[in-house]
Formats: sequence, C-alpha cells, structure tokens
Amino acid sequence: MGDTERYDVIIIGAGHNGTTTAAYLAKSGLSVCVLEERPECGGAQENADPIAGVHISPHAVALYGGAAPGWEQLELWRYGARMDWSAQNLGGIDFSENFMGLLCKDGVSFATGKDLVGWLNLSGVAGGFCQELLRATFWCPPHPSYVEVNAETVPFMQVYKQRAPELWTPELLEWSQFDLMDEHMETEAFKVFQAYIAWMSGAAGHMEGMGIPALESVVASVLYTTGAVPMGGIHGYYHALIRCAIAHGAVFRTCCPVDEIITSHGKAVGVRLRDNAAIGNKVIWADKAVISATEIKQTFNDLLGPQNVEPGLMQRVNDLNIKGGPIYCNYFLTKKPLRYREKYKAAEKTGVCYPMDSREIYYRHVADCMGIQGNPTVPYDEIIWLWAGSNKIIDPTFHSQCTRPGLYIENSIVLYVPPPEYHIDGPDALNKHKEEMKTYCRKAFGCVVENLEEDLVEHLTLTPWEQEFRNTGMLGGSWYGIRHCRDQWWNERPLAEMARFRMPGIDGLYFVHQSAAHPGGLCLMACGYNLMHTLIEDGVAEPGDWWYASPWYIPEKGKISAVPREGRIPE
Repeated sequence: MGDTERYDVIIIGAGHNGTTTAAYLAKSGLSVCVLEERPECGGAQENADPIAGVHISPHAVALYGGAAPGWEQLELWRYGARMDWSAQNLGGIDFSENFMGLLCKDGVSFATGKDLVGWLNLSGVAGGFCQELLRATFWCPPHPSYVEVNAETVPFMQVYKQRAPELWTPELLEWSQFDLMDEHMETEAFKVFQAYIAWMSGAAGHMEGMGIPALESVVASVLYTTGAVPMGGIHGYYHALIRCAIAHGAVFRTCCPVDEIITSHGKAVGVRLRDNAAIGNKVIWADKAVISATEIKQTFNDLLGPQNVEPGLMQRVNDLNIKGGPIYCNYFLTKKPLRYREKYKAAEKTGVCYPMDSREIYYRHVADCMGIQGNPTVPYDEIIWLWAGSNKIIDPTFHSQCTRPGLYIENSIVLYVPPPEYHIDGPDALNKHKEEMKTYCRKAFGCVVENLEEDLVEHLTLTPWEQEFRNTGMLGGSWYGIRHCRDQWWNERPLAEMARFRMPGIDGLYFVHQSAAHPGGLCLMACGYNLMHTLIEDGVAEPGDWWYASPWYIPEKGKISAVPREGRIPE
C-alpha cells in the first residue's frame, strides 16, 4: 500500500445511510472509500449468534423502506435482494368483519371496519397513492431556506390535496396522530396501537404537528414489514445494498475509526484515522467531499471539534433533543413455541403489542420514559411492549432463526426505556439492574403468553447502553437517532443552514446520519437519496439516466438542478 490514498469521496460510517450514499455515488462513477469503526459493516442492520445455532437481530427488524426509489435506481435485485410486495395488494379484504385483534388487559379488542377504512384512506392505500405519499413524507429533500413552508408547499400536503382533497385540511400540519385518528377512526385500542408503533418509529402519536409523519411511519413499518420482507430479513437487505456499492467500485475498510475530519482553507479535504486503525495509512484524502454518516453530536464534538465550528451552531447542535426512548430488547430461547393465553388466542396472528386498552396507559409509559427517566415504574401489566418477533416477520421456511434441535427463539420483545444519557441514575443504570429488568420483562410478556417460564431455556437481553457500545453510530441506544418532534422535523428546520445536509462554513462537508438528515430518519435509503439532490446541486455527483429526483424537489438558486436533463442553474 502506498503512502497516500486519495478518493473522490470519503464516507465515515458503514451503516445503512453511509452504504446507501456509497452505492449512489459509486454508481455515479466516483471513487468512494467508506470507513467503519467496527469489525463489520451494516450498523443497526447486523445479525448476531449469541449461542451457536441461535440467530437474532440485535437492533433493526422492520424494513421501513418499501417505498424507496433506491430499489429501482440501485437495481438491488441484481445483488441478491428478494422481496414479496404482496402487502400492497389489499383488495381481497372483507371490511365488514372484525379484522385486527388487539391485546388488552381483559382480552382482545377488535378493530372495526371504520378503523380500517379510515387507515386505508389516510395511508393512500385505498386511493392508490400510498407509495407517492410515503415518498412525499420521507424520500424528498428539504426545500431551500427561502421557500416558505406552509400547507401549500409541504410535499405530503400537496399529495393529499391532489389525490384525496376530501381529507385535506390545513389542520393536518397542526394535529397530533391522536387528533388525526380521532377524526377518522373509532376504536381506542387501534389508536393506541398506531400511536405506539409511531413512537417506536421516531414520530410519536402525541407529538403536535406530527400527525401525518407519525401515521406514515406506521404505514412504512406495517405494509413493508408484515407482508413485504426481504429474504434474509433486514440484514439480507443490507447484504444486497453493500454488494451494489462494491460492484460499482466503492471501497469499504473496517476497523478504521476516524479521529479527525481534516479541513484546509474552509474545505474538507480528508480524514485522519486513529492510531489503532487497521490500515497503515493514517491520512486519507478526499478530492470532492467528506460525508459523515455517524451521529451528529459525535461528528461536531469529536471529528470536527469546536475550533472548526461557529460557537452558536455548536451550541444548537448540542441542544438537539434526544429525549425520546431507546429500545430494551429481550430474546427468549425456549423448549416449545410460545403460546398465547386462552383469552388472547383470537389475536394470535395480529396481536403484537400489549396492553392497548387506553391512551392513558400510553401516556403513563411516555411519562415514565421521557419524564421520570429512570427504571420503569409502571406496573408490569401496564408497560407497553412490542412483539417484533422474527417468526412473525421472517418466514422460517426460508430463513430459520434457530437451528438447534428442539429449541425455539423469539426475537425480539422490546419496550421503551430512557436514553442512557438521560437516565437519572447514570447511563449504565439499567445494566446494573439487569436481573430485575429481566424478571420485570418476563412478567410483562407473560401477561399474554402462558408457557414462558416453564419452557424457558435462556433469556438474553440487549440494553440501550450495550447497543451504544455495540454500534457507536447510535445515539441514546436508538437506531433512529433523535426524537422527530415538530421542532426537529425538516419543514421546521431548527438548523436552517444545515437542512440540506451541508456544513456551513466548510465546503465539501456533508451529513447523512439520521440524527442530522431529515426527512428520512430510519427509512431505508431515504437519507442517501435526499442527500444526492444536494450533491448534484454542488457538482459533486453527476448520475446517469437511472437517476430521478423527487417530484417535490425545488432546486436551489445558483445551483445545478438535480432534475435529469434540466441541468440548468436556477436564477
């Protein structure tokens, strides 16, 4: 290896955002080097085998990416991605019958036809514009800062006005998800279920002004997780993505932590690796751009340092809110498959959250996690959990999670707890009480399943603090980064000068981690797709005919348009 390495673009972090960006840029003909601190790429889309023959997903199990333009633009089917898109075809459902069973303390509550018709109308499934609405919510870049953001310019509002004018009202920009559901649905348990899934997806059901993004995060999760799942699960999808990037020439280097982003005369020109990096060259140069795909506070405080950042901007970055909640993961290895208790058997296929009785229970959980911020204080039979089970999401006929004869794995049962950084007893508090937490979680899950204790072989857990050490790109032990409330959504632009992923004051430096890039968040291939518009505007990338821009994209004045064949510089 020579004394100098030089690429067009250096990307820090090989999670799904960094790898997506690498695939887009490499397909555009650029030389790309991706530097990953950990021994493997994939970030939160990793798999693990804590016991031989027992395969679990420590972090991400939901797809959230079915509407991504990247499926076509990057041609992931060429690199092993196999999807079942049947979830988009719901034409055969009889809505006159109770369709969805929801787990409540006294038994099963069923969603009604009105609930489902309301959901199908709002999601765009009934009107045939579901993908369009999802892309308008997540897969589109923010408008230039001089464009007024209002009911006439927000992309998802435009979709409703054009495709479902009977649903459109300016109040959609003010409502919480609960407000939205109270207008169009009737069953409380169904509303609580939607709100909790939204909370676990980044835009919670109680956040004002987040009604549509919260609903759409549920749509992205439900439609493309329960019925459209990549073969091999979320990690199987990532394998196709990284194969795509490598096939187009991107270079990935693991065990290569970055110590510093090098700047010169107001431009990002390369990176300096830590002394323990696995390669000999400790400085790698970038001719066109450096892109950080790691958490925004780490990028500013550690990789850039205050000497390179205007003090006011540094303070605003450090003030960004992470008061959401990371997941506490449970994995149960058992001698027999887990069985629903008799009063819940009617919801075996659809009951994945408990207890869904009322929004009062939901709010007690929110207060526990985001207000009190200690170990759980709510009774075990009122803590809300999600059975994000691999056996419910991944068909075991083509991807078995457990190959040990006579044993079964449930992967995973998750609940929300405070971020380690905000826990009143310190970041490792939950780790110090792991055995008590295990007992608490088993009691909570045992409210619904009847044979957990008697058939349990091993109870594995992954705390938020362990998730941070396992994946340093995470923030607060959460795989979606910061809380997506109104004051942090892209159309409010709390950091207006960074809304289009550029670093103010330093040319050639960009961000693509979900804690810095909105919209998109945890939606697969969203942050990278949205960033591409800016990289084209700045002349960093010139993709071929395979590229198409978001239909809601507004080119920035004085920049190159990202619309193919438009290519002009807007006045």
